[in-house]
Amino acid sequence: MALLQCQSLPGIGCGSIALARARVQQCLAAASHAPLLPPLLHANGGRTGLSTASVKAGNAIGLTRRRRRDLRVVVAEASAAAAAGKVTPASPGGVSISDVLWPSAGAFLAMAVLGKMDQMVAFKGVSLTIAPLGAVCCVLFSAPGSPAAKKYNMFVAQIGCAALGVLALSLFGPGWLARGAALSACIAFMTITGSTHPPAASLPLLFIDGPKFHNLQYWYALFPGAAGCVVLCLIQEVVVYLKKNFKF
Repeated sequence: MALLQCQSLPGIGCGSIALARARVQQCLAAASHAPLLPPLLHANGGRTGLSTASVKAGNAIGLTRRRRRDLRVVVAEASAAAAAGKVTPASPGGVSISDVLWPSAGAFLAMAVLGKMDQMVAFKGVSLTIAPLGAVCCVLFSAPGSPAAKKYNMFVAQIGCAALGVLALSLFGPGWLARGAALSACIAFMTITGSTHPPAASLPLLFIDGPKFHNLQYWYALFPGAAGCVVLCLIQEVVVYLKKNFKF
């Protein structure tokens, strides 16, 4: 269409062949830029070109389109990152001393209290300072806002997974079959109940491989996992309060 318009310009067929070729090339060039810069051709002393206003308008249109394209790319990348669950790690310079001190102090206090309680129940041959509660400390004190730190998730998973460990041992006896069955049942249980709490998945393995817990039978569902979590939740409340009100 741009070429037909150029052919209708005055003088395009009556000039020299070289001038006609030059004008055709100009028209073709203008046509190739038509999507971004609509040419406003005008005759000026036998020459054809773009007006200053059309050039500025074309540049503005091109800039706007590039910005829109860049914005779409940024939005798409942000959406993809959110869908993939990517989390940008905090820079080391953004962590205050209080953010490090209070969770660490809370973990120390938790182990001290559980150790003291161990001395009280030592005559029964059991212990509260078990490895799963160490993982619970990490979740409660360092990531109190995470789904695994929710009270519902923690207690439902602790009680249910511990009971499944007792059931697996009674059905299959000690060995790899009981471990595998208990762990798979724990994952299914947490998925069905919506109580994802990874530290609880280690409770069945601890029971199956720990003869000192076997005499507890189904009391193992409440002790030491759930009972220890009660203590840890109380200490977590203190840690969260200190982090919010005493920053340095």
